[in-house]
This record gives sequence, structure tokens and C-alpha cells, in this order.
Amino acid sequence: MSSGIDHLIVNKPYDEPNRYWQYDAPSMSFKLATGRRPAGYTVASSNKKIVNDPGKFIPLPLVNQIRGRIKEWREGNAAEGIAPYAGVTGITRRLLEHWHNPEEREGRRFFFCQLEAIETLIWLTEAPPAQKVGVEIPNDGGEFRRLCAKMATGTGKTIVMSMLIAWHALNKITCPQNSLFAKNFLVVAPGLTVRNRLSVLVPAGAGNYYDEFNIVPLGLREQLRQAKVVVRNWHALAWETEEKVRKRKSVDKRGAMSDEAYTREVLKEMESARNFVVINDEAHHAWRVPADLRLRGEEKKEAEEATVWIGGLDRLHKARGILTAYDFSATPFTPTGKAADEENLFGWIVSDFNLNDAIEAGLVKTPRVVVRDDGKLTSDYKSQFYHLYSVPEVRTSLNHKSEREQMRSKQSSANVGIRASISFCLKNKSAV
Repeated sequence: MSSGIDHLIVNKPYDEPNRYWQYDAPSMSFKLATGRRPAGYTVASSNKKIVNDPGKFIPLPLVNQIRGRIKEWREGNAAEGIAPYAGVTGITRRLLEHWHNPEEREGRRFFFCQLEAIETLIWLTEAPPAQKVGVEIPNDGGEFRRLCAKMATGTGKTIVMSMLIAWHALNKITCPQNSLFAKNFLVVAPGLTVRNRLSVLVPAGAGNYYDEFNIVPLGLREQLRQAKVVVRNWHALAWETEEKVRKRKSVDKRGAMSDEAYTREVLKEMESARNFVVINDEAHHAWRVPADLRLRGEEKKEAEEATVWIGGLDRLHKARGILTAYDFSATPFTPTGKAADEENLFGWIVSDFNLNDAIEAGLVKTPRVVVRDDGKLTSDYKSQFYHLYSVPEVRTSLNHKSEREQMRSKQSSANVGIRASISFCLKNKSAV
């Protein structure tokens, strides 16, 4: 057993991981383990005095259960006469073969994590029921189905989204009566910058990923253009309640928007679509806030955003019907209002390729250890990964405004004063 790690990359990005670095807490060292790292996540231990706290590993039983079945389904069983990808449609099989065939990839092979993520979503929809016995996926308490692919940042989530759209749309266009699929998609982004980046998911758009990454065989690309993809920022899901309308001070006296009118406004050019698919990018912003949850500060703001996001989808589902909402996130956690070791993870995560997996496969930049100017390590540097916000110097600065925010605050105060002066002058013209 070595005391440290001399090389982090131990797997190939195009193959299933078969080795991983395993931490041994007692000796504070690593060993190279054979096999694949179990799906799970690490949270901070409750003891803040622990030096180099490795945290507590919490497995994801559902993902570990599904992984083995996906591998069997992918490989088939020739001895028992079971073909690979049993149960899939002709279109799905053609796409899977295209995605796996190096000769058709034009030098742009997909990473294993991308293929596993889309295969998992396909398996849950198309695999024979006998293969899915015992697999129970919790919902989020709402009325539409959610499935989450947990992928580390930098592993190509947007490409998986384009594969998802192609799979759904081409199956629906080929067989319109098949209720398992949809050809209309609402993609919800966490911000304007991301929304603009996700425009590559529109099949007819310039620079779309379907052409750029050869997502679809050439003979199917024209068919794919029949699909409708609307990309909206989450703010577009905001609405006014009756209570907010009553408190409105403007001259606009219209009542709260009906679900039908709201749906037409959000869906735009696919306003008449029914049973459409939702894709939530950075889906950790979209979660249901429990009635008894008590949050403060930034977490309270996050809860308000989540309420708008999920509440909007609820209204769309009520009016048109959401077939499935697919969540993509590297960190699908929700706040609990409690200690850091009591974080909640989405219960509907069905595939996982975390940051450690991505580092070991060479898909993301590797971390560096801080050293002194003389190149030597020092015991003075202790792990603060989990407890950084408990450090006094950090804690006292958390609520300090940046210079830009302070300038905006001063400008806002000045504007208030100017408006008050103008108002006074208008009411007292003789004084002017």
C-alpha cells in the first residue's frame, strides 16, 4: 500500500472503469482497488476536529442495482438466445449501434459515462419488464415522473441531452401511436448564459449537436427536424398568485393567469403540445420544498427559486401533461436546514458518474496539492474541504457585500432620494 498517489488517471474514458483509488482511513493512505467504484457520495462527518477528514461514504443502492442489469442487457446472453439490448425498437437499436460504432463516429467517440447514462434511460423505458423486477424508483412527491442522470461537470451532459432528444423524437416520428415517446421538448436552464449554450439542442439550429457530433445517422437527420425543442430560462416559469395580484400596485387589474394561458406563454411555438418531455439542466435547482423546512440566507433564496421552477412544471403538467422530466446535474442535492452530514440527495437518481470517476478516467482536470515555496509539504496545511465555512475568518466575511454590491446599494439609495425629491416637487409646484 502506497502512502500517496503518484498518478490519478487509471482508466480509459471510453471503457467502463475497472480500477479506482480507495482511501484507507486508519493509515491515511490510498490503494489501487480492482473493479468499479460503488456509486455513492461522501458527506462530512459531524466531528469538526478530525484532521484530513475523509468524510462518510453513503452508497446509492438504486444505481448499484441498476448498473449490473444495464451491463447484462447491453451484452445479451448468446447461450440463452438473448440478444443485446433486448426489447428495444428498430430505431433505438439503430441509434445504439451508431453510437457504439467507431467507424461511424468520425473520430468522435462517446465517453463510457455518456453511453451508460443514455442506455440507463433507454433501459428504463424499453427493456422487458422481467429485467426490471424489483427496481423501484421514488418520485419527488409530484404527479409527473422524474429520472436523474448524475454526471460530473465536464463529462458532456449536453451531448447526452441531444442523444435523449434524438431517441425520443425519432421513435415518436416513426411510430406516432407509441405513447412511450415524445417529439416535443421543453429544456429548462438555470440562467441566461446556459440557456444560450443549450440552443445547440434545437435540431434545425445553426451549430446543433446532432450534426456537430454525429448524433444521428445521416439518413435520419431530416426526420429529426420535425421535433420541436424550446429552451427557456427558469425565470420564464414564474407566475403570480391571486394574493400577489391583489397586492399589485400597478394600474394592471388583470387577475392571475389561468393554467391554459400560462402554458401557452411558456411553451411558445409548441403551445399545443401534449405529453411532452422536460429536460432540467443543473436540476439541483429544481426540488420540492417541504412545508416544515426552515431555511435562512442563501438556502432560503434557493428554495424560492426551486418553488418557481417546480411549481411552473406542475402547472404545465396540469394543462398539457409531462411524459417524463429528465434531470441532469453533478450535484443533485437539496438543502435540509440541518448539519452538513444530513444532506438530501435526489431519490430518483438512476445513473452516476461522479467527480472521482471523471478524474480517474482523465475527463477533467486533476487537483493539485498545495506545497510551500521550497517544494515541501507541511503539516500546517489541514483539510478544510468540508468545514471551510466554520473557519472564523471565513464565517465573518460570508455576509459582507462585494464592492459592486455596495455600489449598487448606494446607487439604489440615491435613486430613492431623487424619486422622493421629484415627487415632492410635483406635489408642491409653487415651491419650484
